[in-house]
Amino acid sequence: MQISRHSPLRLALIGMSGAGKTFWSRQLASAGHAAISCDDKIESRLASRLAAGGFSGINGVAAWMGWPDSATYAERESQYLSEEIAVLEEVLDDLASSPEKSLVLDTTGSVIYCGNHLLMRLRKLMTVVNFAASPQEQLLLIERYLNDPKPVLWRGAFQSRPQEAPRETVTRCYPNLIAGRRQSYAALAHCTMEVAQLRELPHKPEAFLELLESKMGGAA
Repeated sequence: MQISRHSPLRLALIGMSGAGKTFWSRQLASAGHAAISCDDKIESRLASRLAAGGFSGINGVAAWMGWPDSATYAERESQYLSEEIAVLEEVLDDLASSPEKSLVLDTTGSVIYCGNHLLMRLRKLMTVVNFAASPQEQLLLIERYLNDPKPVLWRGAFQSRPQEAPRETVTRCYPNLIAGRRQSYAALAHCTMEVAQLRELPHKPEAFLELLESKMGGAA
């Protein structure tokens, strides 16, 4: 698959939370490319449930979900995933009915749990770009999660030990979560971009598109 920075430009950015998807989505939006944040859409769909608990914002979604070993986590993880699936279906239905439409889609780290049918539709309708963190960058992603929590679907990867503080469990288990997702991200993507390489780019949308074109072997 080749990409073009001309119409329609359709990019779905995937990868772990903290890898830079939102940053580059916003950079592309600043250059006039239509962009959607799945986090924002999911938050909107959960708004009434968040408000009932006094939560708001994406960090409020994480607080509403709670730690993975809390009594309500499993049910709220399921609710979150249901809303994420609904958001992705809505976005893809819109793209399918509007072939001329461009879009940069800032997905969540849990997009890979949305089911094979939706993921294959995503791959058919958009160029999927994987933001891959190296093992050396895992600690940075863990710190970002601990200091600025975003919703995370652990899917059983959070396994606490007796006398272990939750932050210690996160530090121990998060690398396992990353490792478990890495293959799924790579299989879904048309192209993988290294987070370290993206960090060295000038903070300009054209720099991102030029790097992507070079990796895809396409021309603008």
